[in-house]
Amino acid sequence: MVPEIPMSYASNPLQTAHGYDAPCVTQFSVFLDNRVGKLLDVVETLNAHPYTQICALSVHEASDYAVVRIITNGSDATRDILKSKRFPFSEKELLIVELVNGHDLASLCLCLLSAELNIHFAYPLLLKMHGAPTIALAVDDITLAGQILRRKEFVLLGEADLPHD
Repeated sequence: MVPEIPMSYASNPLQTAHGYDAPCVTQFSVFLDNRVGKLLDVVETLNAHPYTQICALSVHEASDYAVVRIITNGSDATRDILKSKRFPFSEKELLIVELVNGHDLASLCLCLLSAELNIHFAYPLLLKMHGAPTIALAVDDITLAGQILRRKEFVLLGEADLPHD
């Protein structure tokens, strides 16, 4: 027997009977040899596919390798492309926060600090969704961070909110 979902949950698709689910996106960390042209290979491979657009990109280099963090507007297609081209990668769920309604980076950090949540890394999106700065965040607890930021009236975006041409 399936338990009946209370009406308040049914009217809000972001909330479930098990608790709040923050909208999030999938980040792909692609591992590359640190050689000329490798980043271009990944970018051209993803750009060639009609169902993926790179929305955020961050490169972290070491002497022998680089880690390219990528967010696209089509995680399923991106995963399939990376697998088919045999790029080594991992995945992580991130929050996307739009800095509107008087919020800035300092107020974002303060909200997360007040809940003792660490920001593991952050980087801006390439595209401004509504003309406002937008940042991708990896945090200790994505659900708690999403609850706190929503309560403080930050705008959180999911993959469906990212631009599609």
